[in-house]
Amino acid sequence: MERIVVNPKILAGKPIIRGTRITVEFILELLASNTSEEEILQDYPHLSGEDIRACLKYAAHSVKNEIYLDLEKAS
Repeated sequence: MERIVVNPKILAGKPIIRGTRITVEFILELLASNTSEEEILQDYPHLSGEDIRACLKYAAHSVKNEIYLDLEKAS
């Protein structure tokens, strides 16, 4: 996980791709909205495919062995 870092002084400690201010969350949102890896790399040429895969690996690791609860929406 050397490509993903957390620094409380950068974006309130959200996990980011090392050397950038691009969050793991942002990359995951792009992928979830059907933006291809190629499109992401075209729009952010300073990123690499390894950076994108590191975001996916980080996300997979972060939900591993978690307990999920059904939550009610706040009114």
